Amino acid sequence: MQTPIPVTPKVSAARRGPRPNQERTQATQAALIAAARQLFVAKGYADTGTPEIVGAAQVTRGALYHHWADKADLFFAVALQAADEVAAAVGQGGMAGATPLDRLLAGAEAYFAAMADAGRARLLLLDAPAVLSAERVRQLSERAGAAELAQGLRELLAAPARPLAALPGEAELAALAAQLSAAFDRAALAVARGEPGGAQRQALRRLLTGLAAGSGAAGG
Repeated sequence: MQTPIPVTPKVSAARRGPRPNQERTQATQAALIAAARQLFVAKGYADTGTPEIVGAAQVTRGALYHHWADKADLFFAVALQAADEVAAAVGQGGMAGATPLDRLLAGAEAYFAAMADAGRARLLLLDAPAVLSAERVRQLSERAGAAELAQGLRELLAAPARPLAALPGEAELAALAAQLSAAFDRAALAVARGEPGGAQRQALRRLLTGLAAGSGAAGG
């Protein structure tokens, strides 16, 4: 009787996990983003050169251009990371509060706190508009809490205490969210430039409270 030949079970690539070259790629990208972010925050985009970035990341210049088209493309990757951090903070902060208004106010405070940390205001509000296309700036705004703001406004205005209060359509709601988002960015930028933060926060609290009162949703 012929002895059967043992067969090694096949394991899919997904179960084997990332190959070593994938791990190196991820490590290189992470090193470049971390080094670039530190330099962009400390010196600004214009005063940071690619030789500094690759030197700090301890990779070759060819590695940078293998993953990104140019310095601006790398900056966009850095800014996306910062925008995602802001969105996570706003989403987490906005979970607190018993009413839609309370949740919006909590999300607003989380936004200011997030923008004041880790150089995010400089990356997203100072350098990004000067470096990136309008479309990429819009993408950053969408990533940095715009969706959370729109949802908060939808909840605020969808359950008015006055039954006859007119609810905005989706187009008007989107316009309102965009205008408020710009106001939040303007306030965070003012704080980053050294203006009193308390006044900026209070002004936005008045805006949000006024919206709630106008919709009849200010009550608990």
